[in-house]
Amino acid sequence: MSHLISPGHRRALAAGKVPLRLGVPGFAHPLVAPVEWGGLQRPGLPLDWVVLGGGTLEGGPGSRPDRHRQSAVAPLRAAGVRVLGHLDVGFGSRPLGELLSDAQRFLNWYKVDGFLLGRAPSDAAGLAGTRRLVGTLRTVLDGAYLVLVHGTHPCAGYAALADQLVTFCGPWSRYRWSQTAEWTAGHPPRRFCHLVHGVPRDRLDEALRVARWQGAGTIYFTDRTDHDGLDPWESLPGFWDEIVSRVGPGVSE
Repeated sequence: MSHLISPGHRRALAAGKVPLRLGVPGFAHPLVAPVEWGGLQRPGLPLDWVVLGGGTLEGGPGSRPDRHRQSAVAPLRAAGVRVLGHLDVGFGSRPLGELLSDAQRFLNWYKVDGFLLGRAPSDAAGLAGTRRLVGTLRTVLDGAYLVLVHGTHPCAGYAALADQLVTFCGPWSRYRWSQTAEWTAGHPPRRFCHLVHGVPRDRLDEALRVARWQGAGTIYFTDRTDHDGLDPWESLPGFWDEIVSRVGPGVSE
């Protein structure tokens, strides 16, 4: 049963007394971004999960096993870091058979611990299809960790389906003015994640305060942007060391 986030707990989050974790939405291919993948192998990083499947939130397992990907995730798995395969749900438009085929390839080739479901539906009409997909994935992989990327606050029914919901995915210009849905107060912070790009270095502390106040336990902030069609997630943020130092056990602001 979920526990209500008390006003005192929410104040503790905002004050930085409750540690955050980092969810990494996926870098470019290891041949293109070796520094990024190597950087995740530093001991002691407060990583919640790392996504495999391309440098965008629409990636997948590819058409054949990739030894470079296998080499990149092997040390993460050995260190106990949760590795998730990316499945593009297409807002509910992709056939179940295609998604299960992608899931099986992730399992066979990379031994993933679960899946991040990109472009997940957020309305009540998509609940039944998402419930079926989630149930089937849990059958395919017992104990699968599942993250739904809505990018906004979905209807409350989705909270019962996955281990974590991405309730914000977008630019800092929108995030700084965002608000949380009231129903999220009935769930612990570990159930929510925020992915934000275009965060100026001098606004990093402000962004962390927004995440904590809204009750998100997992975050990924980057100063990279999507300007001119760029993928903001394909490389490490310029303030990677700073954000690592501000989250995790023993952190206070």
